[in-house]
Amino acid sequence: QVQLVESGGGLVQAGGSLRLSCAASGRTFILHAMGWFRQAPGKEREFVGRITSGGATWYGDSVKGRFTISTDNAKSTVYLQMNSLKPEDTAVYYCAAQQSGSAKYEYWGQGTQVTVSS
Repeated sequence: QVQLVESGGGLVQAGGSLRLSCAASGRTFILHAMGWFRQAPGKEREFVGRITSGGATWYGDSVKGRFTISTDNAKSTVYLQMNSLKPEDTAVYYCAAQQSGSAKYEYWGQGTQVTVSS
């Protein structure tokens, strides 16, 4: 099993920055990729970005150029650096982990709230 704990959410003004962290514990050696998702009230969950164990990254169109995913393998932690935040970035942000050989994200964190004021 793998446990994921997000942190770093909060309230920020539009144009500001936040960095979210996702600390993984347990059998992290089985993981192939880590992803970030978000869900705003009344909306479907949205893909934010993804990073593989090899360091390859993908981003959703709405955050491309503003958000960056990175990892600290020594700490088993994945970061989501969010710059130029907009009110529409307001959501609960979740990190998720994908096991090697799997097409889905099996493990999810509890989420952290990000609120961007205008």
